[in-house]
Amino acid sequence: MTDLVTVRYFAGARAASGVDTESCAAGTLEELVGRIVEAHGERLERVLTACSFLVDGTQTRDRTLQLSPGAVVDVLPPFAGG
Repeated sequence: MTDLVTVRYFAGARAASGVDTESCAAGTLEELVGRIVEAHGERLERVLTACSFLVDGTQTRDRTLQLSPGAVVDVLPPFAGG
């Protein structure tokens, strides 16, 4: 059984997904990405190509990363400005 993780969307990722936060069952970051793309479609998939992720506060682009039960994954598109 795969445990739930919390996904929090920011900026363009929030607009593309249509939600601020959701729970999703996933064992790896790659599995999570696949599930949220399946749930939200092509628009989110395009945004995700430029996104980085924070997993429990640590930035990663390693999609093979194992997710701990109850992990919080922040989806962060590039931000403009300073």
